[in-house]
Amino acid sequence: MGQKTDNARALYLEGIRDGNARAAVTRYIGDRYTQHSTGVRDGAEGFLEFFEPFLVRNTKRDIRILRAIEDGRFVFLHAAQSLNGGEARWITMDMFDTDESDRIVEHWDVIAPWPEETVSGADPIAGPAGPDEAKSPAEAERSKARVRTLLTEAFQNGDLEVLEQLVAPDLVSHASDVAAGRQGLRDWLAAGRRDDSPFGYDFVFKVLGQGDLVVSYSKLLRGGDEFAVFDLWRLDNELIVEHWANRERIGPRETWGNSGKF
Repeated sequence: MGQKTDNARALYLEGIRDGNARAAVTRYIGDRYTQHSTGVRDGAEGFLEFFEPFLVRNTKRDIRILRAIEDGRFVFLHAAQSLNGGEARWITMDMFDTDESDRIVEHWDVIAPWPEETVSGADPIAGPAGPDEAKSPAEAERSKARVRTLLTEAFQNGDLEVLEQLVAPDLVSHASDVAAGRQGLRDWLAAGRRDDSPFGYDFVFKVLGQGDLVVSYSKLLRGGDEFAVFDLWRLDNELIVEHWANRERIGPRETWGNSGKF
């Protein structure tokens, strides 16, 4: 991992966990800070406007970075948060763009409440800390290409047969509402398409990868609503073997404090 990942981690841990928001913003944010967390305004002052009261309300902040991916200018973090001794628990997925000095200039996130249980029975955050940095950049690019094919053919176009070539039969699913195995993912996709309303990924905004981990950021149409979705995939021998997901309903435009989730 490089300096840009260190900076993203530090913004999270020094700025939010340790309560040093203003110092962290000064140290780790670039000349601009474009925000896509819709409750937060753009810029360093928007960050502080949101997080300084947050720190006052939440005096106990247990925040752990579970996994990180660095791909070109971009960094992805998968984090677990417990506030005020467990009064609120969240799983967060964040993506950061950086400038030529590795300082953060743009941020996207999807925040999900910690599920009491998952349909598969898997722990929602368990799994390898990864990525496996022994994997070559070429292997990471091949993994990204396979995930793009899955998203395009199955999640957008509805071709569920492609799962046979891309997903391991014993897929480990950490997503709260997806059952275990390849069949569990197939059933989740098929169930969504049985509704009268549109279902599927409207578009895939970004795909990042490092080692054996690939993350995708997409917009899902489901039940008449729009969702921002981060999917985190682990591959082994060119098959997807593990999946984590965060989904967040996109609220009405008038509730946004910035240009929106994408």
